[in-house]
Amino acid sequence: MKEAYIVSSVRTPGCKRAKGALKDTLPLDLLSFILKASVEKIPQLDPQQIDDVMIGCAFPEAEQGLNIGRNAARLAGFPDKVSGATVNRFCASGLEAIALSAMRIQAGWADVIVGGGIESMTYVPMGGNLPRPYPQANEDEIKLFISMGTTAENVANRYNVTREQQDEFAYQSQMKAAHAQKNGLFTEIVPTPATKFVLQADGTYKKETFLQDFDDGVRAETTVEGLAKLRPAFSLTGSVTAGNSSQTTDGAAATVLMSGEMVKELGVKPIAKLKMYTTVGCRADEMGVGPRYAIPKLLDMAGMTIDDIGLWEINEAFASQALYSIREIGLEKYMDRINIHGGAIALGHPLGCTGAKLCATLMANMQAKGVKYGVESMCIGGGMGAAALFELCD
Repeated sequence: MKEAYIVSSVRTPGCKRAKGALKDTLPLDLLSFILKASVEKIPQLDPQQIDDVMIGCAFPEAEQGLNIGRNAARLAGFPDKVSGATVNRFCASGLEAIALSAMRIQAGWADVIVGGGIESMTYVPMGGNLPRPYPQANEDEIKLFISMGTTAENVANRYNVTREQQDEFAYQSQMKAAHAQKNGLFTEIVPTPATKFVLQADGTYKKETFLQDFDDGVRAETTVEGLAKLRPAFSLTGSVTAGNSSQTTDGAAATVLMSGEMVKELGVKPIAKLKMYTTVGCRADEMGVGPRYAIPKLLDMAGMTIDDIGLWEINEAFASQALYSIREIGLEKYMDRINIHGGAIALGHPLGCTGAKLCATLMANMQAKGVKYGVESMCIGGGMGAAALFELCD
């Protein structure tokens, strides 16, 4: 089997749904920009050499429907010969797209593929514009369709994750993100053209464009005391709040993958190899526990232990599920290796983009720290977990 090398991995800023800097920027514009930016990072690469584009999207409808993977590739200026596809594994869609790209390269079916993810939660809200759950679901099947917040409450209640623990975890996420932002550590971000509509004196609106270069959901002023005052968001007597849950966010990310032969032919210095990827199912009504099962499965496949991994990106869909997974895997002793620049509580969770976004962050941090092995993992709506192992190239 061939090796699949990551040669470029970048992302747009993540910005707050409906209120943030990207709220008026079409998902096609976001995605086509970051696709082009990811390829431009490799000046030796001619877009004619790209075999395919694989894009994750959790709700591929409306403005981000109609096979946005193909359409964004064309808007990015890639030639007609470059095909495109849209992949949906909910919260792991972006990582799934990267993994599918890597597997095709490993199989010898392609030499260059761009994998990535997009989600504009402003244009297409959580659940989509016209949700239609299965009308004949029985008591067990209906758990597939319950609120993600309810699943987070289930995890907190069943596995004794306290409100205090969740709020402290959320506070630390905000503080790490604020520190990273202040010190310019989000090197994976590409300043991104954003759209806004400005009211004119005559009552009309003028479309303007500006560059957005930071995640606008980070709250540096957060305190544990402030978090403790927030009301439960999903249950009157619950512990899951807006403050210890991930932000709903707009964003896009892209990763260029190449075969070893193409890396040598073009003289490209690769960043890392995608070594392994796996998914696993779990109970739908506690979907957040997915990493607790996906990570051990991944490490067993690789013949490794948690002690071998230098950096972790574990998506913070909710503090309750992230804390439970970390505790059960035995990662509490390595908190300084987990989400070192904050996670989705501070930076946002743009659903189908997140898997690609975390890849870009992990690649930047592995390079900066000189870490040999890194793991990315997340829970997935419907009751699943995903995890991927990356190895830094010398």
